[in-house]
Amino acid sequence: MTGPSSSPRGERAGTPGTTWEQQLVRTETVIDDDAPDPVPNRKTRRAMQRAARRNK
Repeated sequence: MTGPSSSPRGERAGTPGTTWEQQLVRTETVIDDDAPDPVPNRKTRRAMQRAARRNK
């Protein structure tokens, strides 16, 4: 956006009693050393194929 709109809208009033505090969620996972390597996703597979074609 480059500037204000011709009809600016005010902020909506929040729900009474609602707070904006965030809940921190732990997303870290532990992977065993002897676990198999993860299968690469489509984007990674395509990039590896492109690199292989380029290096021929």
